[in-house]
Amino acid sequence: MTDPSSGPLCVDIDATLVTSHSDKECTAGTYKGGYGFHPLLAYLDRGDGSGEALAGLLRPGNAGANTATDHIDVFESALGQLPDLPDDVDVVVRADSGGSAKDFLAYLREAEVAFSVSVRLTDAIRTAIRTLHRHTSVWTPAVTQDGVVRDGAHVAEATGMIDLDGYPDGTRLLLRREPLHPGAQQTFDDLDGYRFTAFVTDQDDDDLAVLDARHRAHARVEQRIRDAKDTGLVNLPSADFAINSIWLQLVLVAQDLFAFFAALALDGDLAVAAPKTIRYRLLRAAGRITTSSRRPTLRLDRDWPWLDDLLTAFTRIRALPLLA
Repeated sequence: MTDPSSGPLCVDIDATLVTSHSDKECTAGTYKGGYGFHPLLAYLDRGDGSGEALAGLLRPGNAGANTATDHIDVFESALGQLPDLPDDVDVVVRADSGGSAKDFLAYLREAEVAFSVSVRLTDAIRTAIRTLHRHTSVWTPAVTQDGVVRDGAHVAEATGMIDLDGYPDGTRLLLRREPLHPGAQQTFDDLDGYRFTAFVTDQDDDDLAVLDARHRAHARVEQRIRDAKDTGLVNLPSADFAINSIWLQLVLVAQDLFAFFAALALDGDLAVAAPKTIRYRLLRAAGRITTSSRRPTLRLDRDWPWLDDLLTAFTRIRALPLLA
């Protein structure tokens, strides 16, 4: 079985809600009954738990969740942040059901970019689920991001059972079932203690478990968004929409700096730590600059628990070649 952590370069697109506690330009009611903004964001996922912010579009709170034009704009901006990629490197765009607009998927096909996008359970998909659920042989055991079999979880293909008219040629429908978590509230779509989800993709990989694991990894974008809010997105500061749009870009730049710092200077748990953790362990370390013979010296608290990590980071940064 192929390792799901290897494979194409994935771009995750997802929206979030930012609450506003005062009237600001373009604030509006949100679909969850709140009030504020509904930015759409794109992040790179390198497959190892790391990745940087690529693009973001600040939108009014009432912006549609699955607006194709907004997804196209954000993806084009994200693609512009990537360097020229070798011919053997594929790009896959992942999204939840908000990115399932057929116009957006058709655009990705024209751009020669693959997609893996969640879809809502329609009546036709529910019928397929009920039919396939009775046939054990059609379900493939699902795997974790490390390629280990996930206990009780399975994936099956239902492409031939659903009318996929309007989707790009070659679109496939995959279903996933997994046992309900302890305490989970059962819904009408759950059967025999299983919860079902569905996604469409145009990837031609025959290993359904790998396609499923790769799609599930889209969930990592939720952590990226939480990090963005911890880095300044939680409160847009101005009454002016243009200034808040710039603020959003600065937040994404700050996330990029954290990502590059982690990639170049950190390892272990810190290499994939949230910005809040890096700030607490490294950036807040107490220090004092002294000068002797015109040579400045940074003196650090020798009892700081993460002093070795900080010194290692300094050493690695100083060893980087200078750009001409």
